[in-house]
Amino acid sequence: MAALRSPVARLAALPARGALLAAFLCGALGSTGQAPLYWWPLSLVGLCGLMALVLLSDTPRRAALRAWIGGAGYFAAALHWIVEPFLVDIARHGWMAPFALVFLSFGLALFWGAAGWVAGALGRTHGRRAVALIVALSLAELARGYVLTGFPWALIGHLWIDTPAVQLAAFGGAPLLTLLALGVATAPVTHGARGLVFSVALVGACWGFGLIQSAAFLQPPASAPVVRLVQPNAPQREKWDPEHVPVFFDRQIAMTAAPDLPAPDLIIWPEMSVAYRLTGEGGVAPYIARAAQGRPVVVGYQRREAGAIYNALGVVGPEGGLRATYDKFHLVPFGEYFPLQGLAARFGLFGMAANGGFGYASGPGPQVLNLGPLGRVLPLICYEAIFPGHARGPGPRPDWILQITNDAWFGNFSGPYQHLAQARLRAVETGLPLVRVANTGVSAVIDGKGRIRGQIPLNTEGALNLALPPAHPPTLYAAIGDLPLAGVLILALLLLIGMHVRHRR
Repeated sequence: MAALRSPVARLAALPARGALLAAFLCGALGSTGQAPLYWWPLSLVGLCGLMALVLLSDTPRRAALRAWIGGAGYFAAALHWIVEPFLVDIARHGWMAPFALVFLSFGLALFWGAAGWVAGALGRTHGRRAVALIVALSLAELARGYVLTGFPWALIGHLWIDTPAVQLAAFGGAPLLTLLALGVATAPVTHGARGLVFSVALVGACWGFGLIQSAAFLQPPASAPVVRLVQPNAPQREKWDPEHVPVFFDRQIAMTAAPDLPAPDLIIWPEMSVAYRLTGEGGVAPYIARAAQGRPVVVGYQRREAGAIYNALGVVGPEGGLRATYDKFHLVPFGEYFPLQGLAARFGLFGMAANGGFGYASGPGPQVLNLGPLGRVLPLICYEAIFPGHARGPGPRPDWILQITNDAWFGNFSGPYQHLAQARLRAVETGLPLVRVANTGVSAVIDGKGRIRGQIPLNTEGALNLALPPAHPPTLYAAIGDLPLAGVLILALLLLIGMHVRHRR
């Protein structure tokens, strides 16, 4: 077999322990396509090596083990920022950091391990095993976005986000991008030099298609609303410190007034930007309205109702009252709430970001806010923007998407940039402009093709006025979501199972 004579095949001929180490390293190399590196060619090399190790395994068990260990290497490298939230309060949560990284990495890798077992069990021939692995791993990555509330972060397909090929997401979302990456990485394993030529040609074709798709550069009309992004740059360790709370609030008030900037149509503060009572007796909404001088202001705050606390977004009107509110509904497990909270509380376990340690209540679900001349906006708070289904929203199509977030939890290297990358992907998937306002950055305005029209860099205090880009036509993916491609993959898997059963007879 030609593939067995290739360097990739020789990698798969390593001894058992050496193959596992190679799988872990190949997985880690495969993560380099994620933000902020975006080294997608190197990522494909790593994935190619891991595919070889799995495909040339002699038993389903060994294929599963190599895929699992490779996945652990991938997630450990891509999601190493997960330790950052535990380091905000080291005395209280620091001991959890290594456990969080290990459990998350090896836990998410179980999806890959299952895909490896399927490939080993169903693929009697080398080619069929390759098809089974591509199909099963694509389904595994898709399932990551749904199982146990989902965590579709650092999907394989995200390696294309900073390339023109990302425009394919308008037709099939991240699952189509993942399918492309796996096909490109696997072809050289199964077909040697011919497979490599095929992979290069496929990437080139997708690259050219993406360039054509992104050629439309819609300029905001003169009447387009202007939004002001307010980034206070409040470090998480200081954000709720009573001595620093007034400093950050006054900083946002000053940037809201900003006499040196032209008056915008809307001012936006980040998630949890108001540490005081917003409305009612002693509320600060009138101060915010006065600083805005007649312009509405979107703020992030904690809303209390009937004994529950919500991570909320509010629109403060010129009169100092709330014109609209939105409650975050997709909460962060272990961050904003703890599963089985009643039982966990007995052991002193609470969500790290939860007020008073008691956890947030979940809002009713996605909603679109009508902001009058500013159009219909779909609000998302932080974590919600990593889920493609949330960005499509209910009812008629919104005019734009708004994400407010506090990425100070995610550290200073990969976490904030990966979160930004996923916001860019949401814009491509929907064809809608997305305004992103983050506490420590990166705050940005993104057009419907995923291009950043302007931004405030990470760990920078600042205010920025930008015109809202117009929406592009509705995309196919916004209309159909994941279900059609998932159906095709499931059908392909069933056909492989049928072929396997018939052969055994």
